[in-house]
Amino acid sequence: QVQLVESGGGSVQPGGSLRLSCTASGNFLSINIIGYYRQAPGKERELVATDNTGGGLDYGDSVKGRFTLSRENGGNTVHLQMNNLKPEDTAVYYCNAGFWEGSTWLTRSYGNVWGQGTLVTVSS
Repeated sequence: QVQLVESGGGSVQPGGSLRLSCTASGNFLSINIIGYYRQAPGKERELVATDNTGGGLDYGDSVKGRFTLSRENGGNTVHLQMNNLKPEDTAVYYCNAGFWEGSTWLTRSYGNVWGQGTLVTVSS
């Protein structure tokens, strides 16, 4: 079973910064893609940023130039540095990972898991 443990979040004034972190743990062969999505009240869940092994980084249009996703710990941990935060960034941020699991690479299967979510509030 694969779990995502999230940390960070909280409240900040417009123009401020916050950092989110997410670590994957459990039984898996490798993490293929990991990153963040967010959901604001009354809106659909949207892409914030993801890191696809071999495919690179992808950012949502509304966060480009302000948010930076980095990966470490052998690819099992990501950090989302959020700068110049705006009130419209207020949302619950969810970590998501696609991973390969199984006893061997020959018998592997693909899975997907979500974190519990962390609230980010940007308000004066």
